[in-house]
Amino acid sequence: MAEHLQNEKIRVAGHLVEVRGYYHIKLSWYDEAGNRGRKSVSTGLTVKNNKKRAEDMVYEAKKEQEALLSAQIRLDNMLFADFLELWLEVIRNDKSKPIKPTTFGIYQMNVQRIIAPYFRKKRILLLDLTADHINDFYDVQLERVKAMTVTKYHANISKALKYAVKKNYIPHTPMGRVNRPSPERFVGKFLKQSEMVELFDIVRGHKLELGVILGAFYGLRRSELVGLRWESINFEANTITIEHTVTVASIDGKTVITANDTTKTKSSFRTLPLVTPIRSKLLDLQAEQEKNRKLCGKEYNKAEGGYIYVNALGNRIKPDYLSGEFPKFLEKHGFKRMRFHDLRHSCASLLLANGISLKQIQEWLGHSDFAITANTYAHLEYNSKLVSASAMSWIDDTSLAQALINE
Repeated sequence: MAEHLQNEKIRVAGHLVEVRGYYHIKLSWYDEAGNRGRKSVSTGLTVKNNKKRAEDMVYEAKKEQEALLSAQIRLDNMLFADFLELWLEVIRNDKSKPIKPTTFGIYQMNVQRIIAPYFRKKRILLLDLTADHINDFYDVQLERVKAMTVTKYHANISKALKYAVKKNYIPHTPMGRVNRPSPERFVGKFLKQSEMVELFDIVRGHKLELGVILGAFYGLRRSELVGLRWESINFEANTITIEHTVTVASIDGKTVITANDTTKTKSSFRTLPLVTPIRSKLLDLQAEQEKNRKLCGKEYNKAEGGYIYVNALGNRIKPDYLSGEFPKFLEKHGFKRMRFHDLRHSCASLLLANGISLKQIQEWLGHSDFAITANTYAHLEYNSKLVSASAMSWIDDTSLAQALINE
């Protein structure tokens, strides 16, 4: 980061006070101008038997406040590129609005690899940034990547500048005059029903089998599939509930895997019917895992043993394994090359082909908005087109149809 961001470290003092039977943290400091700052933070801890925990919270609160103060912006010569990196640190440390590791990893990658280097080379200051500067950046990027990727850069820049306005670093955001790229219509790759039947036969017994089965039939996202646990399966009611996810992100150059009792959106939390073939497969798998647990003894990973998709030692399958091995497996067995996520699209296309409405598919896949389903799969919707073709019965009275009758 630029030298003008590396201010002399401000020291924050802190101590505990009792307020109505609860510990509160009192922080104080002097800024570079000699002005005193104060802050009060509730620990939420009662005074009884919580002093050690409260003291630990004082230490953390002091560190956090010092980090925030040391990153104070000097606006007169702040490069837009440096502001973007500062914004990354702000959203990373914002405990009032925690950001998902996968989301932060994408933001960090976009900013540090693409956006910040471009604007740093141009030496554009935050205060001087205009819509033209951003439009020029988009034009350059569209020469190397698709519009969909540039819209992600657009989202990052928009969020960062909204923060700058909120903090009064700039009077207004120029994004209202920026030409947001229009993403191309998504056309995914799909497996036909006959290809899916063939794939199930070929993948049988392979480490990918469970992923292929659940990804193709239920259209599960990778995070949902790897996050499935036995407690999510109700063999009595014959249901499977999507309520826990395992995600992977690249942060600071390191791979971070996170397990959470959350889904991508509220709509992604859903309960689906457990059909007989998959029920039988899961029961067999459960029995196999119990056998492995006894055979491996202490070597069995009990911490991850509650997950469904594990290896013989109880280690949960890594999300990247599905993404990396699935395309190789297809290519090896003569299928067209596809991403693992394309099994989700194949699921939707097969549902449509069998007369399931887009609204029902939205619920099956767990899309948060019907527009997502419609924009992604409307071009595949065929049954309504058959109805339209039947309504155009006047063609049967034309010479074209009569010629076929006379042949």
